[in-house]
Amino acid sequence: MTITRRYLLAAASAAAMLAQPMMAAAQDLPRNIRLVIGSTSTGGDTYQNSAIVADALSEKLGVNIKVDAVGATEAFKALDRDSRGTTMMMFHDQSYLGNLYGVTGYDNPFENYTVGPTVAINPGNAYLVPKDSPYQSMEDILAAAESGERVRVAIQPGGVSEIGFSAMKNAARLRSPGSEENIVAVNTGSQSDKNQAMWDDLADVINGSIQANEQFTQLPEDDQKAMRFVWVTARPETLEQAPAEGMGDTTRDQLLQYAAPNSSVPVNEEGENFTFDKEFFFLFNQETPQEFIDAVDTALAEIYEEGTIQERQKAAFFIPNYLPTEEAQQHLQDKRSTYEEVISEISGDAS
Repeated sequence: MTITRRYLLAAASAAAMLAQPMMAAAQDLPRNIRLVIGSTSTGGDTYQNSAIVADALSEKLGVNIKVDAVGATEAFKALDRDSRGTTMMMFHDQSYLGNLYGVTGYDNPFENYTVGPTVAINPGNAYLVPKDSPYQSMEDILAAAESGERVRVAIQPGGVSEIGFSAMKNAARLRSPGSEENIVAVNTGSQSDKNQAMWDDLADVINGSIQANEQFTQLPEDDQKAMRFVWVTARPETLEQAPAEGMGDTTRDQLLQYAAPNSSVPVNEEGENFTFDKEFFFLFNQETPQEFIDAVDTALAEIYEEGTIQERQKAAFFIPNYLPTEEAQQHLQDKRSTYEEVISEISGDAS
């Protein structure tokens, strides 16, 4: 199902929800709510998107919502401890990818938590190299691996970073069996850690995002922090929904040059390119009162119906993508199944 069609279905569901009274009156909600996120970075895309949504929800519900960048492990622990609704979690596809990769601390979110509404897609999941790198493209990186060069890639294991890394290894294998061994993971943490790995010359390529890393692509080549995009994993259909002005000083058309098919990372012998849309959604403790989840859902339906949040999200280079809880759960479970198959077919493990 296309993003446009899903958005139209979500709008219809939102309209239906708006026709019903809110399940929980504002006075029944906690006055202070902690929104933990699966990142420790306050400069990354998870924090940026969560802050936008938290601000809108705070105003709509008349409560205080504080975004707390504690990282995935601590966020899940905080969610486990609180069934009252005073703690919510915002994360992205890594919540189920970590489980598929078998990373410690990642349970199946569809079995151990209540997966809530989606709010946005980040079309900016990307891979970058130092601006003075000899690698100008993914073709150069795959060719280097084929020639026997060791290419170090900084990732956060078990999720969005690793699935792109696995796709790189698979593309190398398809190109020249055995060369995938030259695509080597440098396991780090959040975005700031991956950036530092590049600046310390511990990595040749890093996973990043347009939102967090575009500023570094504008630096002169002789600046130690200067970077250059080589791959944006989003489907071109998703990226095309972003504002034409793009992000910072990089236009949407310029960014499309780093997405498929212009930047090619084949996923099979037929030459089909690997793509991945990074999607943000809520998670709740399984025992959180349904009235609380319904209140959040209804509030978000009203917020997205009003339209202001979409402007803020697009200004930060996110694609608005609200789906109410029931539809979000089905969509994300389908997505999980798709990437479970991809992971099973892709060779190579991050180590």
